[in-house]
Amino acid sequence: QEQLVESGGGSVQAGGDLRLSCAASGHILDRYYMGWFRQASGKEREEVAQIERYGTVHYADSVKGRFEIFKDFGKNILYLQMNSLKPEDTAMYYCAADRVSLRQSPQLIGFWGQGTQVTVSS
Repeated sequence: QEQLVESGGGSVQAGGDLRLSCAASGHILDRYYMGWFRQASGKEREEVAQIERYGTVHYADSVKGRFEIFKDFGKNILYLQMNSLKPEDTAMYYCAADRVSLRQSPQLIGFWGQGTQVTVSS
């Protein structure tokens, strides 16, 4: 059973940095599309960044130039490096994986982690 376990969330001031980690079981990292989503209070879950099986990455316009998604195959971890954080980045962040592109309804995505909270204060 594939599993995703996030860590690294926390509270920071605007302009600060955080790195989120998603520990993946089995061969998820090299066989699945993977990504990060976030859900702010009262809002729908939205895609933040996605990395395809062979490394192509996509970012939401709101995080381009500030966030970076990358994999560490040796540790079997997916990361989201978040720099220059803004209060509007405050949300629960989720790691996700599927055998097809994550650009589909979140309800259809196969695997999710439990989430990690990121809070950015002004």
